[in-house]
Amino acid sequence: MNLPLSLTRFLLLNGPGYMLGYGLLAVAALFWVFWPGKGLWARLSRGHMNTQRVLLEDALKALFDFEYRRHPCELNSLAGNLNISLDKASRLVERLLQMGLISMAGQGLSLTDTGRSYALRVIRVHRIWERYLADETGVAQVDWHHEADRMEHQVSPEATDRLAAQIGNPVFDPHGDPIPSADGELPELRGKPLSQLREGDLGRIVHIEDEPKSIYEQLVVEGLYPGMPVYVTDVAENRITFATDGDECTLTHLFASHITVEMMPGKAPQRSKNALLSSLEVGESAEVAGISPNCRGQQRRRLMDLGIIPGTRIAAEVRSASGDPVGYRVMDTTIGIRKQEADLIFITRKTTSPHEHA
Repeated sequence: MNLPLSLTRFLLLNGPGYMLGYGLLAVAALFWVFWPGKGLWARLSRGHMNTQRVLLEDALKALFDFEYRRHPCELNSLAGNLNISLDKASRLVERLLQMGLISMAGQGLSLTDTGRSYALRVIRVHRIWERYLADETGVAQVDWHHEADRMEHQVSPEATDRLAAQIGNPVFDPHGDPIPSADGELPELRGKPLSQLREGDLGRIVHIEDEPKSIYEQLVVEGLYPGMPVYVTDVAENRITFATDGDECTLTHLFASHITVEMMPGKAPQRSKNALLSSLEVGESAEVAGISPNCRGQQRRRLMDLGIIPGTRIAAEVRSASGDPVGYRVMDTTIGIRKQEADLIFITRKTTSPHEHA
């Protein structure tokens, strides 16, 4: 008996062997999706839980910052700080309440003792990593905060304590924020926004806010850093002008509000501007006066290893065809230094020729 061609093809493609193969593939697929701890479903679940944990920890950090700066916090302000919708913020607050990490009085949100302790642990990890990135690596200044933001959710407090010991248990991060101790102690907030100073006020920068990044990048371009003295020379409707390290800088009140200043007694500092190595012409020599505090980590160590230390004689010998870098004579060796680095080296000009002591 001859079977129809279509039935023959069906039996060949769907016989017992093929059906068994299809079944094994289906079982394998189910194992791949639902395998305990290692399957796709487990990985997706962990990813979702990690995302939720990051959001939870960011919320605790935000609430702590509101409290530390003595600003009230409600649902709207929390949602705005985290850049999430009100619905998502409401669900987040509900979860934090259930976990006993926050309390709510009327519309106001505040941390419980447990929530505050949790927040301080996360903040300690973040600020120690910022200090490490600033002093021990070549990570760009504007990227310290982003990298530390990532690490704070991945590194354990124990690993961070070991890192802190390795770098000398720093007390402040590179932006001037105090680092919580391992016991959760943190000094009181000091200083006030630069935008609140008046003409004739003298102060010292103690903190530069690193968020939002767009504002922080501009403050970095201005060469501002914690520890820098400021003397206010003019206050207008929407700007403030101040002298610092011999330079004059003008900022809008919005930008100035991201700088915290501690008031200082006394008179205005002398406005003698530091000369920069980049201003040295070929054939001129000078003495290194110092390296800008904005030069940190590997970049600073490299310059010091090359002999760029206070008191060292330095001379501009040759300029490259493109004009950058310039060859400088330091300790009987000619080294190439780009303008970007030369702008971070302060000098005292000399009147002698560059080969006088060759």
